Amino acid sequence: MADLIHPSAVVDPAARIGQGVEIGPFCVVGPEVSLADGVVLKSHVVVTGNTSIDEETIVFPFASIGEVPQDLKFKGERTRLEIGKRNRIREHVTMNPGTEGGGGVTVIGDDGLFMAGSHVAHDCHIGDRVILVNHASVAGHCVLGDDVIVGGLSGVHQWVRIGRGAMIGAVTMVTADVIPFGLVQGPRGHLDGLNLVGLKRRGATRADISALRDMLSTLSQGSFRETARARADQDMGAMEREVLDFILGPSDRSFLTPARPA
Repeated sequence: MADLIHPSAVVDPAARIGQGVEIGPFCVVGPEVSLADGVVLKSHVVVTGNTSIDEETIVFPFASIGEVPQDLKFKGERTRLEIGKRNRIREHVTMNPGTEGGGGVTVIGDDGLFMAGSHVAHDCHIGDRVILVNHASVAGHCVLGDDVIVGGLSGVHQWVRIGRGAMIGAVTMVTADVIPFGLVQGPRGHLDGLNLVGLKRRGATRADISALRDMLSTLSQGSFRETARARADQDMGAMEREVLDFILGPSDRSFLTPARPA
């Protein structure tokens, strides 16, 4: 194990280090950190706080993982950050643990790609296979479903939910919930139809896509929640039901809707 830890790295003796973990030059690993088998810290990485990183995740230079939340309400309470398996956390990424008022834990799923300069704030729950493109930022208390992509230089407002398979275009500000499989873009983001590329990549049939388009058209004629409630007892496919359940789920935000014609 000593051969895999560079002599310039500062690793607290209380840290839990799994088999085959590589810790490169000038890394700092705190006493409450747990690194599972096969984790790689390239160099100049800081992992601190009550932070666990699961198997085969790779963290690139100058990432800061587990530092205290960027929240003025945080008073040093014991909270944690949990990062899943096989993530790629690129240069200058920041990920913060939870806060007492937000549930106490930030969770990152498996197989994600967090590109250079991206940020995951306190109390977020990030699904599997999520991609944050360069300098995308997710504010506190957000929930991102599996297979979400957030474009470069985009921001997600606190408490926002983004449903599975949705895509956020580059340089977009997301201030309200995004339905599963939705496509959002624009400086002040609006729902711009479905993420057709993502749907096709995940094997959605033409019938699935047509049904989702029909549902979106119907929802857009009024309040998303009111229209969803009216359709709750109707028969529909699994993807339509996922969108409906998402809309009717608990939320602190409204929903992004299609832009109205000028």
